This record gives sequence, structure tokens and C-alpha cells, in this order.
Amino acid sequence: MREPTSGLRVLNPGILALVQDLGRFGYQQLGLSTGGAADEHAYLWANRLLGNVPGAAAVEVCYGGLKLEAEVATRVAVTGADLQLTLNGQPVSPWQTLNLVPGDQLAFGYPKTGVRAYLAVQGGLQIKPVYGSVATVMREQIGGLDGCGGKLKVGDLLPCFGADPARHFRVTTGYIPDYTQPLTLRVIEGHQCALFPAEMLARFYSEAYEISPQSDRMGVRLSGPELHPLADGIISEGISFGAIQVPKDGQPIILLKDRQTIGGYPKLGTVFALDAFMLAQRQPHTDIRFEPMPLHEAQLELQRFYRFFGV
Repeated sequence: MREPTSGLRVLNPGILALVQDLGRFGYQQLGLSTGGAADEHAYLWANRLLGNVPGAAAVEVCYGGLKLEAEVATRVAVTGADLQLTLNGQPVSPWQTLNLVPGDQLAFGYPKTGVRAYLAVQGGLQIKPVYGSVATVMREQIGGLDGCGGKLKVGDLLPCFGADPARHFRVTTGYIPDYTQPLTLRVIEGHQCALFPAEMLARFYSEAYEISPQSDRMGVRLSGPELHPLADGIISEGISFGAIQVPKDGQPIILLKDRQTIGGYPKLGTVFALDAFMLAQRQPHTDIRFEPMPLHEAQLELQRFYRFFGV
């Protein structure tokens, strides 16, 4: 396989910039998290705009600060949070493609709306997978540019092939999410929901919770009405994306892409995946609410989503 000799050079890595794809599947029995893009909706749009395969490697830019210089003529797409992107010092809106030539500098400022932006390149970043994926999981020291789970640093080269200038594409306004809108997370209740008294569930669905600053790619911690199940713990079992885990302090944690593979705290249910993607774009101290969702509705909506993106 031909290897690229050039790409995008990291001038400033910013707060947290990670190489991601759709995740690492089939290795949870080894204790490896799936990882992958925290907001698959924005990530998949970035690749779709360029005509890439859906799972092409891209960069997840969390809270901004990333600055890159093109060392090859190529095309990129930026989606997700509005991190006040500039091209050669000029403001550029996200959710569109850009043609770059050598010497062009792309810089991400800090959040205007949302938390995570996605940068895809024509043909995807050419990075060797580890256990079937390039997804970076820092806690497990796996994935990324070096295969050891490192975040981007000054001087890193994001390898990609050159691409000729091409037609400009952008996502139409109706398909661009508003990360400032109130967010209600739909919940698919699990069998352990029976461990929570009815009056406690009523409060869970009727009152707001606030996103804690202690949230990360592993999970979103919430503060609000306490939940105390009838059992303090359960036999450890596998944990799904979006699981609502309730530890002993009674404050729910919504588990995301870098979650542990097993856990022994009761789980009320699972946040619908598309809503969990939206949750990954909400800033600390944002209020969220919950409502129940039938399983069959969740299945149909998720099928439509992945079919649209060809996953």
C-alpha cells in the first residue's frame, strides 16, 4: 500500500485533539473500550461531504485551539461545534468543505456553540489501525497517530494524500443541529428499571439535571434529583453506549464512547444513541431532561440514520 509523505502539520494541538473513527468493535472481551467519535452525527457528515467511506479516520477537536498547516493540496470538511474556525486568519463557518493548498493555515478558536468539531480530509487520514481501529482511547493507551493513545502534539503530521480542488459542498441549514436548544434525552428502559421506586422514576422524568464539569469522553456526570435503587449493586455485566449508571451517591452518569467494558452499578436504561451524540455537544452546566422511548421506535430511527450515511 502506498504511504502518503505529506499532510497537515500540527502547529498547535489545542486543548484536546484526537484521531477518531467509528470505533473498535469485537475486542471488549479483552477489556478494550469501543472508543470512536463522541458525536457520530457530525463525524459522519464530515466524511459524507467529501465522499469518504463512512468510517474514514478524522480528527475530533474538543474545545478548540488546534492549528494546522497544509503541506499538500487537499480538501477538508469541518462539522460539529462552532469553534470559530479560521482559514488563513479569515472566519469560516463549519459544516462545509474547504480546498487547501500548501501553506494554508486552519485554526480552531474556542466554543461559540457545542463542544466538539470534526475535521475530515479527502480519502481519510492514512493511519495504521490497532485492533481494527484508529480510535484514540487515552486511558487505555491505544489508537491515534502513534497507536499508543496519544493526543495530537506540536509537530505531528496528519498523513493524507493530495486532492485536486473540487466543487464546494455544505450541509443545508435544516440538517445542522442547534447545540444551544434545550435537550431532552430519550431513554430506553432496561430490566433494572424495576429496581427504582415509581416515585423516584417520576422525579427523574419530571425534573431537570445539570451536566457536571467532571464529564469527559468516558461519561457525562449529572447533578440533580438523587436516584437510590433498591439494590446497591449488581453482578458486573457489559455496559452499552448511553447506559444510565447510578452509583452510590445517587447522581446518574451517562456512559459514552470511552466507557469501561463492564460495571456493577444498577442501570436505569440507555439513552437513545442519536440523543447521546447530541449530549456530547453540550457544555458543562447545561440543563437536560429525560423522557421514555419505546424500543421499536429507537430501532427504526437508528436504522434510518445509519442507512442515510451508508454505515
